[in-house]
Amino acid sequence: MSDQHELFLTCPKGLEGLLLEEAKALGLIEAREHTSAIRGMASMETAYRLCLWSRLANRVLLVLARFPVRDAESLYQGVLDVDWFEHLEPSGSLAVEFSGHGSGIDNTHFGALKVKDAIVDKLRQADGTRPSVDKLNPDLRVHLRLDRGEAILSLDLSGHSLHQRGYRLQQGAAPLKENLAAAVLIRAGWPRIAAEGGALADPMCGVGTFLVEAAMIAADIAPNLTREQWGFSNWLGHVPATWNRLRAEAEERAAAGLAKPPLWIRGYEADPRLIQPARNNIDRAGLSDWIKVYQGEVATFEPRPDQNQKGLVISNPPYGERLGDEASLLYLYQNLGERLRQACMGWEAAVFTGAPDLGKRMGIRSHKQYSFWNGALPCKLLLIKVQPEQFVTGERRTPEQREREREQNELQAEAPKLNRNGNPIKPAPAPVEQARLSEGGQMFANRLQKNLKQLGKWARREGVDCYRLYDADMPEYALAVDLYHDWVHVQEYAAPRSIDPEKAQARLFDALAAIPQALGIDKSKVVIKRRERQSGTKQYERQAAQGQFMEVKEGGIKLLVNLTDYLDTGLFLDHRPLRLRIQREAAGKRFLNLFCYTATASVHAAKGGARSTTSVDLSKTYLDWARRNLSLNGFSDKNRLEQGDVMSWLGDDRGEYDLIFIDPPTFSNSKRMEGVFDVQRDHVQLLDMAMARLAPGGVLYFSNNFRKFLLDEQLPLRYRVEEITAETIDPDFARNAKIHRAWKVMAK
Repeated sequence: MSDQHELFLTCPKGLEGLLLEEAKALGLIEAREHTSAIRGMASMETAYRLCLWSRLANRVLLVLARFPVRDAESLYQGVLDVDWFEHLEPSGSLAVEFSGHGSGIDNTHFGALKVKDAIVDKLRQADGTRPSVDKLNPDLRVHLRLDRGEAILSLDLSGHSLHQRGYRLQQGAAPLKENLAAAVLIRAGWPRIAAEGGALADPMCGVGTFLVEAAMIAADIAPNLTREQWGFSNWLGHVPATWNRLRAEAEERAAAGLAKPPLWIRGYEADPRLIQPARNNIDRAGLSDWIKVYQGEVATFEPRPDQNQKGLVISNPPYGERLGDEASLLYLYQNLGERLRQACMGWEAAVFTGAPDLGKRMGIRSHKQYSFWNGALPCKLLLIKVQPEQFVTGERRTPEQREREREQNELQAEAPKLNRNGNPIKPAPAPVEQARLSEGGQMFANRLQKNLKQLGKWARREGVDCYRLYDADMPEYALAVDLYHDWVHVQEYAAPRSIDPEKAQARLFDALAAIPQALGIDKSKVVIKRRERQSGTKQYERQAAQGQFMEVKEGGIKLLVNLTDYLDTGLFLDHRPLRLRIQREAAGKRFLNLFCYTATASVHAAKGGARSTTSVDLSKTYLDWARRNLSLNGFSDKNRLEQGDVMSWLGDDRGEYDLIFIDPPTFSNSKRMEGVFDVQRDHVQLLDMAMARLAPGGVLYFSNNFRKFLLDEQLPLRYRVEEITAETIDPDFARNAKIHRAWKVMAK
């Protein structure tokens, strides 16, 4: 074989330039870039060195032949012409990978089959001995790429992809591949920082990939030093003496690197389930003396071992795949930016994100940006110098001007901000200046403050614990903002298709940035969801599984709400007046609650002295929630919970009730119910069946939130029907009078 071989090194898209630099430094000559690969010439020693030391490549392919392909037969013949006896024993095993198309070969499986057949036919012995196929651990892994009529036939020297270092047996939900993590570290300048003795911190370290790759770079450890099985291990062209020498040199370098005083490398992770997997990965890499991992939120991580230490903060925050997902991550990015400004002055930072618009909301400017791909997702690497002149605080000011303004703000007592109860917020001097709101964000904040001042007085007077503060008052900020104690529940209404998604996103981020500042509430207590304009039962579908409940008060009772797991919280705030009306009228009565949801109206009825309550819903989840609501208030007795389809249940039940409340969904097609419920189509049958259960002199309250709903004109001919919508709208929903409609129905 020749002393020089043509090599292809494959890599993730976007890493070609970095890989080219790395490969040249390792000895590749005549090198040039291709898409997701580089190509060049190298000796066998250099090929081994690339396998051992490349932190960026996926595979090292040694080209055996190039030949034109006109059809399947010429493909077969071109592979057959290679002297396979130089590469594989007739009794050995192989695997074939085929990529590309053309020349009548449009199926990669068919192409791989033709390549395999040619190799097997070449090596077949008279006694029938022939190579077998082993896709997992073959003696030889062959790769053929068909590109514009030319076949490039190669041996895969790496075997399994080089990004699989062997230490990461446990991983989180969306881990970076090891070679991509290494590329990010190299672009961020970590080799330089490490050579200077700098530190490294990852405030969202997951299972520790950045940490391990950083320590391997700092300690001069070859990334694939511990790999035992290679693509060349059983290749007949393998030169063990050369390989053993290179590996021994790498082992000496690693031993020397690990003998040095360890650099300060720390990871922080909020999810306690990832701490031990991260530590296990670090132990497998042999770097537990270099790397420490702690549990902690982004807002609390402490990157500085001492005041004089400098280094790199590196982070791969979650991206969010939808607009609503990104919105929920806004505060995470803001917290990261705040922590950089507070605790990392003079450090460098690198934020790798698939949501660069969120990166812009960190309140600190990047001085460089690089494009990468994480799989099929385009990403940006934002490089940041944590210096005051990079902070985004409105107009540019000198440090002296900033200090003077801070002192003035601390001395000012007039026009204080109000908290959710309308009381002044006592300002606490912040260690760093907050990023200023945009013009639109400030407008939104002003509206929240105005609403808070008006509604806060009403809420205190009425003893209302939870209420709607804002409901798309300004059309360009299409949000609903609800207060629950000192928590904020935000629902984003999907923007119409006529609105530019980028503008809608920017306005959403402006509004969300304003909420904590305007209300004096910590970002961690703001929950964000996206609400489509929709019918049906999607409002009841599970969004998360945190299982965190909190108690709120209403009309002298306690109710459980969950702000995170469902689109709605377990308490429809707009029905507050109806629930309180039911409480006032329930004394001594038999109360029936249909489509009861979490049975909050039943708890009010029990509080009002109802003789009994019966609550019907199809969902076991919500009936369990209802049971907890009743039990929380000591109303376990004489309060029946029935699981079932309401229409079917009414058909079977023969009870009599003095007070009935019905608040059906607009549409329901649950698999557990018979047929499909449509409130417009089925409300007459529903009300007729319910009225048949109403005792003489009883009252039925009917409500729904279908905006186009029309009450059947025949119903007032059979019953006494009075629309009471205006009486059931509290001040917090006065801006949205169409939030629901309600009727009082009695027998004639």
